Amino acid sequence: MPKMDKWDVRFMQLTETVATWSSCFQVNRHVGAVIVKDKRVMTTGYNGAPAGIKSCEEKGECLRRKLNVPSGTKQEICFAVHAEQNAIIQAAKCGININGATLYCTHQPCVICAKMIINAGITRVVYKDGYPDEFSMQLFEEANVKVEKFEE
Repeated sequence: MPKMDKWDVRFMQLTETVATWSSCFQVNRHVGAVIVKDKRVMTTGYNGAPAGIKSCEEKGECLRRKLNVPSGTKQEICFAVHAEQNAIIQAAKCGININGATLYCTHQPCVICAKMIINAGITRVVYKDGYPDEFSMQLFEEANVKVEKFEE
């Protein structure tokens, strides 16, 4: 595994800051993402409810917990948009080209995010914490997206 350089460290630190903006009711699920191109931050994203929709934090309960939805399943049953998705959406909304960019994320992307990352043209993903989604890793490999677990 290649050693991370000082830029990787800086951008991963930024993902931790962005994750604190999350409105997810579960603290252990605060996720941050940063899309970078040519050592410049293009967009950021964190997990939270879509604009105009009350978050679980505002509602005072987690819908997934309330319905006993197991982690990693039925991702559509959640008010939150994933951090990676929000970062990609912000790029599209603002007309920012992220083709060939790197996505830094606090957590390994799920399969839904992996599909979006691949189609957005992101060529490298650096993540810190694991997530039990082998299918996303399989898709990244098949699409030739370089995926690296962050190790200082």
